[in-house]
Amino acid sequence: SKSLGNVIDPYELIDSYGLDPMRYFMIREVPFGQDGDFSRKAMIGRLNSDLANDLGNLAQRVLSFIHKNAKGRVPEKGILTKVDEKMLETAYDIVKKVRPLVVQDQALHRYAEVVWQVVSAANKYVDAQQPWALYKVDLARMNTVLYVLLEVIRCIGLVIKPIMPGSMDKLLELLSIPEKYRTFDTLTAEHALKPGLELPKPKALFPRYVSTS
Repeated sequence: SKSLGNVIDPYELIDSYGLDPMRYFMIREVPFGQDGDFSRKAMIGRLNSDLANDLGNLAQRVLSFIHKNAKGRVPEKGILTKVDEKMLETAYDIVKKVRPLVVQDQALHRYAEVVWQVVSAANKYVDAQQPWALYKVDLARMNTVLYVLLEVIRCIGLVIKPIMPGSMDKLLELLSIPEKYRTFDTLTAEHALKPGLELPKPKALFPRYVSTS
């Protein structure tokens, strides 16, 4: 309330948590055109749970593993299982699901929810497929799993870029994707990552927030 003088300073929040995390929180927590609640506890919860743990950790664990065990390049894709195909289909279909939520319903919070359903599915996929175990017994299968994960991460980065442009540009740079290919039009199998493409050394996207107070 302006009259009570208890307005939250957005610039202070940006300094504390970062611009992209704040953008994500506001879009995820506050339905467009409606009132919403804000608390620092909720902000930190989204930052650490959704961004650091879910998306950040997914990208870091996959890219770090490739850097150490797959020569730092996009692996060769082998024969896809039904599970692989389903995971890729889920990623390629994100735009079809989110476009009407934005264009017709202006439900930006649902847009973020749908993307995070894919993030959650990708984390379950990597835990189930265990590329670290495949490294010891089946390198061809390991490479296929890693390829699928890279493609899913690419799709997630492209779709969530309008909400967190700075952070997702950093993610897409880690996938060696030129700027001209960072559009929704490239969210297809035809624009998939090319095996053998060299990837830069991975960097953490969303460090966990630890309160100093």
